[in-house]
Amino acid sequence: MSGPTHRASRARHDQVLRTQVATLLDWQGAHVDFEAAVSGVPPELRGRRPPGLPHSLWELLEHLRICQWDILDYCVNPDYREPTSSGAYWPGTAEPPGPEAWDESAAAFRRDLAALRRLANDPKNALTDPLPHAPRHTYLRELLLVADHNAYHIGQMIQVRRLLGIWPA
Repeated sequence: MSGPTHRASRARHDQVLRTQVATLLDWQGAHVDFEAAVSGVPPELRGRRPPGLPHSLWELLEHLRICQWDILDYCVNPDYREPTSSGAYWPGTAEPPGPEAWDESAAAFRRDLAALRRLANDPKNALTDPLPHAPRHTYLRELLLVADHNAYHIGQMIQVRRLLGIWPA
C-alpha cells in the first residue's frame, strides 16, 4: 500500500501513538497521578521517613523532579552531560530546605512534565528515530522511561502517605 491513503494512515497512527504517550505521562488511568500524591501533605510531614522506609515524601518529590528534568535535558540538549554520581538524583536532606521548597519542586515537576508532553506531541520529533545527539536512544524510549519512573515513585509516595496516616482510604 502506498500513496495518499497510506500516508494518511501512517499520519493517523503517528498521532494516536503521540497522544497515547503524552497521556501515559500523566498516569491518570490505572495509577494515582502526581497531583493526588503531592496535594494536601502537611508541611510537618514532608520530611518524615516512616519506620522501615528509606525515603521521605520530600526526597521522593525531589527525586522525581530531578530525574524527570534530567531526561528532558537529555532529549533536548545536544550538550547534555550525565551527572557524575547517582547521588546527584536525590536531595541531600530528608526535609525540604525551606517552607517554599515543596511548592517550587512540584511546580518545576509540572513544567517539565508539560515540556515532555509537548515533545511527545511535536511531529518534528520522530518518536522512534534515534535522538539527533544520542543515537543509542529514541524519544519514545525516553518518554516511556519517564512515565515508568514517575509511576513507580508516585506509588512509593502513596505508600509513605499511608504509613504517615495522610492518605484517604
